[in-house]
Amino acid sequence: MFVKPGKNPNDITLYRPIILLPILSKILEKIFLKRLTPIIEESKLVPSDQFGFRKEHKTIEQAHILVYKINNDLESKSYCSAASINLSQAFNKAWHTVLLYKFKRVFSHPECTLLKSYLTDRTFQVRYQEEYTKLCTIQSGVQQDSILGPIHYSIFTADLPKTEQTLTATNADDIVILASHQNPITASRKLQNHLNQFKKWLKRWRIKANENKSTHVTFTLKRENCPTVTLNGNEIPQAETAKYLGIYLDRRLT
Repeated sequence: MFVKPGKNPNDITLYRPIILLPILSKILEKIFLKRLTPIIEESKLVPSDQFGFRKEHKTIEQAHILVYKINNDLESKSYCSAASINLSQAFNKAWHTVLLYKFKRVFSHPECTLLKSYLTDRTFQVRYQEEYTKLCTIQSGVQQDSILGPIHYSIFTADLPKTEQTLTATNADDIVILASHQNPITASRKLQNHLNQFKKWLKRWRIKANENKSTHVTFTLKRENCPTVTLNGNEIPQAETAKYLGIYLDRRLT
Protein backbone atom coordinates (compact mmCIF):
# COMPACT_ATOMS: atom_id res chain seq x y z
CA MET A 1 0.00 0.00 0.00
CA PHE A 2 1.22 3.48 -0.92
CA VAL A 3 -0.26 6.78 0.21
CA LYS A 4 -1.09 9.35 -2.46
CA PRO A 5 1.63 12.02 -2.81
CA GLY A 6 1.14 14.93 -0.44
CA LYS A 7 -1.81 13.29 1.38
CA ASN A 8 -2.37 12.53 5.05
CA PRO A 9 -0.71 9.14 5.81
CA ASN A 10 -3.14 8.61 8.71
CA ASP A 11 -6.18 8.48 6.36
CA ILE A 12 -6.53 4.89 5.14
CA THR A 13 -8.81 5.92 2.24
CA LEU A 14 -5.92 7.80 0.63
CA TYR A 15 -3.79 4.68 0.14
CA ARG A 16 -3.55 2.88 -3.21
CA PRO A 17 -2.28 -0.68 -3.74
CA ILE A 18 0.06 -2.36 -6.16
CA ILE A 19 -1.91 -5.52 -6.96
CA LEU A 20 -0.28 -8.86 -7.75
CA LEU A 21 -2.43 -11.49 -9.50
CA PRO A 22 -1.48 -15.09 -10.47
CA ILE A 23 0.14 -15.20 -13.91
CA LEU A 24 -1.68 -18.42 -14.89
CA SER A 25 -4.99 -16.78 -14.02
CA LYS A 26 -4.22 -13.80 -16.27
CA ILE A 27 -3.29 -16.15 -19.15
CA LEU A 28 -6.64 -17.91 -18.76
CA GLU A 29 -8.43 -14.55 -18.70
CA LYS A 30 -6.75 -13.50 -21.95
CA ILE A 31 -7.81 -16.72 -23.68
CA PHE A 32 -11.36 -16.42 -22.34
CA LEU A 33 -11.64 -12.75 -23.37
CA LYS A 34 -10.97 -13.75 -27.00
CA ARG A 35 -14.05 -15.97 -26.77
CA LEU A 36 -16.20 -13.30 -25.15
CA THR A 37 -15.23 -10.39 -27.42
CA PRO A 38 -17.17 -11.55 -30.55
CA ILE A 39 -20.30 -12.08 -28.41
CA ILE A 40 -19.96 -8.63 -26.85
CA GLU A 41 -19.43 -6.93 -30.22
CA GLU A 42 -22.24 -8.82 -31.97
CA SER A 43 -24.74 -8.02 -29.22
CA LYS A 44 -23.48 -4.42 -28.98
CA LEU A 45 -23.34 -4.91 -25.25
CA VAL A 46 -21.02 -1.95 -24.63
CA PRO A 47 -22.75 1.33 -25.65
CA SER A 48 -21.20 3.51 -28.34
CA ASP A 49 -20.62 6.42 -25.94
CA GLN A 50 -18.32 4.30 -23.73
CA PHE A 51 -14.77 4.89 -24.96
CA GLY A 52 -12.93 3.31 -22.03
CA PHE A 53 -11.15 -0.04 -22.46
CA ARG A 54 -12.12 -0.32 -26.15
CA LYS A 55 -10.05 -0.85 -29.25
CA GLU A 56 -10.13 1.95 -31.84
CA HIS A 57 -11.75 4.28 -29.30
CA LYS A 58 -9.15 6.84 -28.29
CA THR A 59 -9.64 9.42 -25.57
CA ILE A 60 -8.81 12.23 -28.01
CA GLU A 61 -11.76 11.14 -30.17
CA GLN A 62 -14.06 11.37 -27.17
CA ALA A 63 -12.72 14.87 -26.48
CA HIS A 64 -13.36 15.85 -30.11
CA ILE A 65 -17.00 14.75 -29.80
CA LEU A 66 -17.51 16.99 -26.77
CA VAL A 67 -15.72 19.99 -28.28
CA TYR A 68 -17.65 19.62 -31.56
CA LYS A 69 -20.95 19.55 -29.67
CA ILE A 70 -20.10 22.57 -27.53
CA ASN A 71 -18.78 24.54 -30.53
CA ASN A 72 -22.05 23.99 -32.37
CA ASP A 73 -23.94 25.34 -29.38
CA LEU A 74 -21.69 28.39 -29.20
CA GLU A 75 -22.15 29.10 -32.92
CA SER A 76 -25.93 28.79 -32.63
CA LYS A 77 -25.87 31.09 -29.57
CA SER A 78 -27.37 28.36 -27.40
CA TYR A 79 -26.68 27.40 -23.81
CA CYS A 80 -24.99 24.07 -23.13
CA SER A 81 -25.65 22.88 -19.59
CA ALA A 82 -23.08 20.17 -18.78
CA ALA A 83 -22.59 17.99 -15.71
CA SER A 84 -19.37 16.07 -15.07
CA ILE A 85 -20.24 13.25 -12.65
CA ASN A 86 -17.74 11.84 -10.17
CA LEU A 87 -18.51 8.28 -9.03
CA SER A 88 -17.26 7.07 -5.66
CA GLN A 89 -14.91 4.08 -6.02
CA ALA A 90 -16.94 2.80 -8.96
CA PHE A 91 -14.58 -0.08 -9.79
CA ASN A 92 -14.72 -1.36 -6.21
CA LYS A 93 -18.51 -1.17 -5.94
CA ALA A 94 -19.48 -3.39 -8.89
CA TRP A 95 -21.86 -5.76 -7.13
CA HIS A 96 -21.05 -9.39 -8.05
CA THR A 97 -24.67 -10.52 -7.85
CA VAL A 98 -25.64 -7.84 -10.36
CA LEU A 99 -22.68 -8.71 -12.60
CA LEU A 100 -23.79 -12.34 -12.77
CA TYR A 101 -27.37 -11.25 -13.46
CA LYS A 102 -26.21 -9.10 -16.37
CA PHE A 103 -23.96 -11.88 -17.68
CA LYS A 104 -26.96 -14.23 -17.92
CA ARG A 105 -28.76 -11.80 -20.21
CA VAL A 106 -26.06 -12.06 -22.86
CA PHE A 107 -23.82 -15.11 -22.41
CA SER A 108 -24.65 -18.80 -22.65
CA HIS A 109 -24.60 -21.16 -19.66
CA PRO A 110 -20.95 -22.31 -20.09
CA GLU A 111 -19.64 -18.74 -20.22
CA CYS A 112 -21.77 -17.71 -17.22
CA THR A 113 -20.58 -20.73 -15.23
CA LEU A 114 -16.94 -19.87 -15.82
CA LEU A 115 -17.51 -16.20 -15.05
CA LYS A 116 -19.31 -17.14 -11.83
CA SER A 117 -16.39 -19.37 -10.85
CA TYR A 118 -14.01 -16.50 -11.64
CA LEU A 119 -15.84 -14.12 -9.28
CA THR A 120 -16.77 -16.54 -6.49
CA ASP A 121 -14.64 -17.30 -3.40
CA ARG A 122 -11.85 -14.90 -4.28
CA THR A 123 -9.81 -13.60 -1.37
CA PHE A 124 -7.21 -10.88 -0.88
CA GLN A 125 -4.53 -10.00 1.61
CA VAL A 126 -2.90 -6.62 2.18
CA ARG A 127 0.75 -6.14 3.02
CA TYR A 128 2.03 -2.87 4.48
CA GLN A 129 5.77 -2.83 5.12
CA GLU A 130 6.28 -6.13 6.99
CA GLU A 131 2.73 -6.54 8.30
CA TYR A 132 -0.02 -8.67 6.70
CA THR A 133 -3.78 -8.67 7.16
CA LYS A 134 -5.82 -11.84 7.36
CA LEU A 135 -7.40 -13.24 4.18
CA CYS A 136 -10.64 -11.41 3.32
CA THR A 137 -13.37 -12.43 0.87
CA ILE A 138 -14.03 -10.20 -2.13
CA GLN A 139 -17.79 -9.63 -2.49
CA SER A 140 -17.83 -6.69 -4.88
CA GLY A 141 -15.67 -4.85 -7.36
CA VAL A 142 -13.95 -5.77 -10.60
CA GLN A 143 -10.48 -7.24 -10.34
CA GLN A 144 -8.00 -4.40 -10.78
CA ASP A 145 -4.95 -5.16 -12.91
CA SER A 146 -6.84 -8.12 -14.43
CA ILE A 147 -7.63 -8.84 -18.08
CA LEU A 148 -11.37 -9.33 -17.59
CA GLY A 149 -11.83 -6.50 -15.06
CA PRO A 150 -12.28 -3.66 -17.60
CA ILE A 151 -14.88 -5.55 -19.65
CA HIS A 152 -16.70 -6.51 -16.44
CA TYR A 153 -16.99 -2.82 -15.55
CA SER A 154 -18.22 -1.95 -19.06
CA ILE A 155 -20.92 -4.63 -18.79
CA PHE A 156 -21.89 -3.46 -15.30
CA THR A 157 -22.44 0.12 -16.52
CA ALA A 158 -23.80 -0.72 -19.99
CA ASP A 159 -27.35 0.22 -18.97
CA LEU A 160 -26.57 3.75 -17.84
CA PRO A 161 -29.68 5.82 -18.62
CA LYS A 162 -29.80 7.84 -21.85
CA THR A 163 -32.29 10.41 -23.15
CA GLU A 164 -32.96 11.83 -26.61
CA GLN A 165 -32.56 15.38 -25.30
CA THR A 166 -29.03 14.94 -23.92
CA LEU A 167 -25.60 13.78 -25.03
CA THR A 168 -23.68 11.33 -22.83
CA ALA A 169 -19.90 10.86 -23.01
CA THR A 170 -18.35 8.06 -20.94
CA ASN A 171 -14.74 6.99 -20.56
CA ALA A 172 -14.44 4.23 -17.94
CA ASP A 173 -15.89 5.91 -14.81
CA ASP A 174 -15.68 9.49 -16.19
CA ILE A 175 -19.20 10.60 -17.16
CA VAL A 176 -20.31 13.86 -18.79
CA ILE A 177 -23.93 14.72 -19.65
CA LEU A 178 -24.75 17.71 -21.88
CA ALA A 179 -28.07 19.38 -22.68
CA SER A 180 -28.55 22.34 -25.02
CA HIS A 181 -31.20 24.96 -25.71
CA GLN A 182 -31.43 28.66 -26.54
CA ASN A 183 -33.21 29.11 -23.20
CA PRO A 184 -30.89 28.43 -20.23
CA ILE A 185 -33.79 27.26 -18.04
CA THR A 186 -34.85 24.69 -20.64
CA ALA A 187 -31.27 23.47 -21.05
CA SER A 188 -30.93 22.78 -17.34
CA ARG A 189 -34.40 21.21 -17.23
CA LYS A 190 -33.33 18.68 -19.87
CA LEU A 191 -30.16 17.96 -17.92
CA GLN A 192 -32.09 17.60 -14.65
CA ASN A 193 -34.49 15.08 -16.22
CA HIS A 194 -31.50 12.95 -17.21
CA LEU A 195 -29.92 13.28 -13.74
CA ASN A 196 -33.18 12.13 -12.16
CA GLN A 197 -33.00 8.91 -14.19
CA PHE A 198 -29.32 8.60 -13.32
CA LYS A 199 -30.22 8.89 -9.63
CA LYS A 200 -32.54 5.87 -9.93
CA TRP A 201 -29.80 3.88 -11.67
CA LEU A 202 -27.32 4.65 -8.88
CA LYS A 203 -29.79 3.57 -6.21
CA ARG A 204 -30.76 0.37 -8.02
CA TRP A 205 -27.20 -0.87 -8.49
CA ARG A 206 -25.82 0.51 -5.20
CA ILE A 207 -23.35 2.97 -6.69
CA LYS A 208 -22.58 6.27 -4.98
CA ALA A 209 -21.80 9.59 -6.63
CA ASN A 210 -19.65 12.37 -5.17
CA GLU A 211 -21.91 15.34 -5.80
CA ASN A 212 -19.41 17.72 -4.19
CA LYS A 213 -16.64 16.55 -6.56
CA SER A 214 -18.92 16.70 -9.58
CA THR A 215 -19.09 19.87 -11.68
CA HIS A 216 -21.81 21.81 -13.49
CA VAL A 217 -20.58 24.16 -16.25
CA THR A 218 -22.51 26.46 -18.58
CA PHE A 219 -20.88 26.63 -22.01
CA THR A 220 -22.03 29.84 -23.68
CA LEU A 221 -20.83 33.13 -25.17
CA LYS A 222 -23.32 34.97 -22.98
CA ARG A 223 -22.86 36.08 -19.39
CA GLU A 224 -25.87 34.27 -17.94
CA ASN A 225 -25.49 30.82 -16.37
CA CYS A 226 -27.90 27.94 -16.64
CA PRO A 227 -29.85 27.24 -13.42
CA THR A 228 -28.26 24.82 -10.99
CA VAL A 229 -29.01 21.09 -11.14
CA THR A 230 -29.07 18.46 -8.39
CA LEU A 231 -28.17 14.80 -7.97
CA ASN A 232 -29.55 12.76 -5.06
CA GLY A 233 -31.02 15.96 -3.68
CA ASN A 234 -27.61 17.67 -3.53
CA GLU A 235 -26.74 20.65 -5.70
CA ILE A 236 -23.90 20.05 -8.13
CA PRO A 237 -21.35 22.89 -7.70
CA GLN A 238 -21.16 25.32 -10.60
CA ALA A 239 -17.76 26.18 -12.06
CA GLU A 240 -16.24 28.11 -14.94
CA THR A 241 -14.11 25.15 -16.03
CA ALA A 242 -14.52 21.38 -16.25
CA LYS A 243 -11.72 18.82 -16.44
CA TYR A 244 -12.37 15.77 -18.61
CA LEU A 245 -9.79 13.24 -19.81
CA GLY A 246 -7.00 15.54 -18.68
CA ILE A 247 -8.34 18.48 -20.72
CA TYR A 248 -9.67 21.68 -19.19
CA LEU A 249 -12.77 23.06 -20.93
CA ASP A 250 -13.84 26.57 -20.00
CA ARG A 251 -17.24 28.08 -20.76
CA ARG A 252 -16.10 29.70 -24.04
CA LEU A 253 -13.64 27.00 -25.09
CA THR A 254 -10.77 29.47 -25.12
